[in-house]
Amino acid sequence: MRLLILDAGHCLSLALAREANRRSDTRLMIEERQAISAEALAELAPDALVIPPLARPISAEPAAVVAHAEAVEACLEACRATHTPLVWCVSDQLYEDGHDAPIDEHVIPAPRDESLRRLIQVGDRIRQQYAEHLIVRLGPLFALDGASAWLSELIDSLLAGDEVRVAEDVIFCPTSADAAAMALLGMLHQQHCGAKAWGAYHLAGTEPVSGYTFASMVRTQLATRLEGLGEQVELGPLKALNHHHDQPLRRVLNCRRVLEAFGVHQKPWRLEVGRMLDTWCHGRSAGEAS
Repeated sequence: MRLLILDAGHCLSLALAREANRRSDTRLMIEERQAISAEALAELAPDALVIPPLARPISAEPAAVVAHAEAVEACLEACRATHTPLVWCVSDQLYEDGHDAPIDEHVIPAPRDESLRRLIQVGDRIRQQYAEHLIVRLGPLFALDGASAWLSELIDSLLAGDEVRVAEDVIFCPTSADAAAMALLGMLHQQHCGAKAWGAYHLAGTEPVSGYTFASMVRTQLATRLEGLGEQVELGPLKALNHHHDQPLRRVLNCRRVLEAFGVHQKPWRLEVGRMLDTWCHGRSAGEAS
């Protein structure tokens, strides 16, 4: 199976490349650009086009959100012209107001923010105009490298001694970029073999948690590992932010449909963070030794 991945520096693109390198049944073509023409897509002739998510759209500049929406629309037109399946990954932040219960796939986000509504319009167009699509809604991605790699950003800030300000009253499911990449490749291979299970899916980690609790766990685990390496590092402090004073905002995705359709189980974020921190420490030790 040949896949074309856009936005080469994105943490999900790098995770897909790592996962594909471990397999003999997947070939990736990765492009720096964030949109592609029908002519270029026809020349490359992939079995699917994958677009990584715009990270943190709630806090992104409106112009960046609009540019991402326009790029996805251009990709939609190219996919329609060449009959190429389209995979668009989307941030869970489009569920701007959250929900008391886990959010099912059939629930279309209805944000109040005008630029976020632009992304909803793109999703509506994809659903209405092109059957061969996967809209994959992800929790906040974390990874050790690449653009929007939340974990690496957090580690760098803590090591620099900077204060890390994180919301304590927003509950979500942190999503490992590596686990998401493994799931996406599994889903696409099943589609390539004739599954025809197109549509919208939720793909996030298990165990809902606040950003502050996630960051606290990372800080504690990082301190423990640095101590084990014999390093005395004064990590930066954490500051809890509260934006929703009446009750926490819950943005928890129900991932039942991806399990039923593709057999994809969600990976616990704690295990993934532990694995990544072990990898980070190994790299740090190797770098010091060299």
